[in-house]
Amino acid sequence: QVQLVESGGGSVQAGGSLRLSCDASGFTYSSYCMGWFRQAPGKEREGVARITPDGAKQYYADSLKGRVTISRDNAENTLYLQMDSLKPEDTAMYYCAARGGYCLNWSMHYWGKGIMVTISS
Repeated sequence: QVQLVESGGGSVQAGGSLRLSCDASGFTYSSYCMGWFRQAPGKEREGVARITPDGAKQYYADSLKGRVTISRDNAENTLYLQMDSLKPEDTAMYYCAARGGYCLNWSMHYWGKGIMVTISS
């Protein structure tokens, strides 16, 4: 079955960096659009970044552009999110997600359980 397992979360001070990873299994990873989403306490889930199956194109939420970088390793079935210059408002549960085919929009088919990121001021 499809499994998406996030790692790399935790607590850092504002201005710091974190690198999230997502290990994928149970599907043909290299054929799937992959994405990162987040949900802050009391807020709706929002898209952070997504990447095409071949890794050639990335899409970012305007609010995070320039501070995050999404990448993937199709040989290792792993998705990454590098986050820099972190702010307290980046505190949220971060989710890895997947959808078959190209990244037409933020809609996803499969979701990980999420991992918490806490940024202190």
